[in-house]
Amino acid sequence: MNPKLPYLRDKTSKLTTSPGVYIMKNRLGDIIYIGKAKNLKNRVSSYFRENPDHTPKVAAMVANVCDYDFIVTDSEFEALLLECSLIKQHKPKYNILLKDDKGYHYIRISDEEYPRITEEKNTQSPGTYIGPYMSGFITGEAVSEANRVFMLPTCRKRFPQDFRKSRPCLNYHIKSCMGVCRGNISADDYCEIVRRAVDYIKSGSTESVERMETEMLEAAENLDFEKAAILRDRINAVKRAAEKQKIINNGVRSADVIGIAEYCGGIYISVLMYRDHRLFDKSVTELEKQGGGEDVLGEFMLRFYHGKEDIPSEIVIDHIPEDSELITMMLEKQCGHRVKLVCPQKGRFSELLRVARNNSAEYAAIRSSRTGKEIIALDELAKTLGLAKPPQYIEAYDISNLSSESMVAGMVVFEDGRPLKKAYKRFTVKEQELQNDYGSMREVLKRRLKHIVDQEGDEYFCRTPDLILLDGGKGHVNAVAPVLRELGLNIPLFGMVKDNKHRTRAIAAGGCEIQINNLKSAFSLVTRIQDEVHRYSVNYMHSKHKKKTYSSELLSVKGIGEKKAAKLLMRYKTRDNLRKASPDELAAAAGVNLETAKALWEVIHELE
Repeated sequence: MNPKLPYLRDKTSKLTTSPGVYIMKNRLGDIIYIGKAKNLKNRVSSYFRENPDHTPKVAAMVANVCDYDFIVTDSEFEALLLECSLIKQHKPKYNILLKDDKGYHYIRISDEEYPRITEEKNTQSPGTYIGPYMSGFITGEAVSEANRVFMLPTCRKRFPQDFRKSRPCLNYHIKSCMGVCRGNISADDYCEIVRRAVDYIKSGSTESVERMETEMLEAAENLDFEKAAILRDRINAVKRAAEKQKIINNGVRSADVIGIAEYCGGIYISVLMYRDHRLFDKSVTELEKQGGGEDVLGEFMLRFYHGKEDIPSEIVIDHIPEDSELITMMLEKQCGHRVKLVCPQKGRFSELLRVARNNSAEYAAIRSSRTGKEIIALDELAKTLGLAKPPQYIEAYDISNLSSESMVAGMVVFEDGRPLKKAYKRFTVKEQELQNDYGSMREVLKRRLKHIVDQEGDEYFCRTPDLILLDGGKGHVNAVAPVLRELGLNIPLFGMVKDNKHRTRAIAAGGCEIQINNLKSAFSLVTRIQDEVHRYSVNYMHSKHKKKTYSSELLSVKGIGEKKAAKLLMRYKTRDNLRKASPDELAAAAGVNLETAKALWEVIHELE
């Protein structure tokens, strides 16, 4: 407990109710957290009240607070802007922070008589720069595409010093370079082509094509057919490059698409930036997850866009964040035009959002031993089921029986989207005399969950799952839900519903079904879980039934009862081991005379 709490509560009781910014400090006077408030007194009081219900992150911050300062503002919006500015300046430990401009990329137009267009990681060399860009891949692609479309040289020759000193290279012969080394193009004409290439990088393919088509028609009318042919070929090259972009941008003129993927202790956020009908840049940010409850998207948007002017008219996100009105006001004030937050359910924006999430998931996969598809599947499943976070540890159950005989259950475990076979468990149904799937499921789950409450058993039995899935519909969920309440466990519980062809169809909640067919990754994961738990439980049921059948054959021998048959099965485990045992060994194991053991030996060898 923080010993400074009495002092902090007393100070806060005298605080103003006006909007403003509060600045939390530790015992060394270092700023550890900065926040904004519509009502300073109410907001700051929430940190220091009795019996607080803080997230782990907030609890850790409060434990280190020694004092705080505050700045009163005229409005909540002014407080928001001040908060962003102070966070950027002081970089407090407990605020969501973004990296600085390390790793930024630039496009350089060299300061030469015959300029080159290159990708650079700094602005030290002389020349004109476009950027910065956050993605080295996007920068490299833009440079490569511009050089290819406008047939600019990418070799190491110097012009005009190296004119006609050697034959043109392969790039000239495959029409990837105009062959400047031949010395047949003037510096003015070359610079005009470079100017067009730079214009293409800045404005995109659509406007470039329109301008070049106008010039091509003018050249044809002036009977300058050579220039018209060059422009025609350049237009075709731009259109071919644009076709590749259409696969990615799907006709979007100007928008940012923000995709989030969460994995273990990390949150990965991709921003795909579309400008002038093409993917212009990409940013990926990794955040450390310090606790639950905070609105990561809203905090990220405030930090990411603060101070920027190049903000599109539409920002595509998977949910509307807290303080969305204030965020929109900040963005519109910075860029000078309307900004709309779009939360799509279907259509082209929904597809782009999926691409952004996949990007985030792939970056998360790099940090782990998992694949991007596995991370996306868990993320989709969490959002669909309304879970606070992706389920890292999933348990699934299925009941299997043959009439009222050999009633068993199987439990399989998936950790981080993959089977954890050493945690699998098998159950024999003991309390149900007749076939009763609901009663059997309730019995098995009660026995299993008591291990969590009592903390008895191995490490897997004592572990609390993030999600429980039952092979069945609403009836199974309703049968087991009271068990969770009785034991005081708050574990998400859902059913896996099959169609009439025994294929996964939907997820069952207590009173409804949730369709997951449109979620490819989540659907694939749930299908794998359902198939695996069904396979595991059926295999156990068959082995149990075979054992019972074999045991009944042993009972046909005079002098062998259920207890003696059980002794034999426990001693030898398998049929092959029994067949290898001699009459003397069988007599000793079952506790019978030699005559009975010989009769038993004959029965064992008659069985197939």
